[in-house]
Amino acid sequence: MSTDPQTAGPADNAVREAIQHALGEHEVILFMKGSPEQPRCGFSARTVAALQAVGTPFAAVDVLPDPRIREELSTISNWPTIPQLFVRGELVGGCDIVSEMYETGELHRAVGKDASQAPGAAPPAPATPPAAGGDGPLLGIESTPR
Repeated sequence: MSTDPQTAGPADNAVREAIQHALGEHEVILFMKGSPEQPRCGFSARTVAALQAVGTPFAAVDVLPDPRIREELSTISNWPTIPQLFVRGELVGGCDIVSEMYETGELHRAVGKDASQAPGAAPPAPATPPAAGGDGPLLGIESTPR
């Protein structure tokens, strides 16, 4: 499949538009493998754990069901790996960057939380799974509680 906007098919355009809509619709959104309740890779699990430890609600999109999601997302973000965290429509980064930001308190500030409560340690393993929202049919977006 081509990621060139001039040669992309209607399905690719629909996926790209759905991603761009999701980025505009959700203040904090994580594109990941699996769901917050059941991450399908360790990097996604670590990123979810960091977000949960910060206590910020976030939307999540599983990129595994449709390879076009990952392909179009990487074209939009110019970032090749998953997970990808976006805050206010801007790419923050992947697991390593999010983990480092968590440890320094920068993730707290990025998502609008009080950085003085940053523990300065590696994010804990997820304790309780957030509830699914399911507000994005094409992308399968899940939202954690607010």
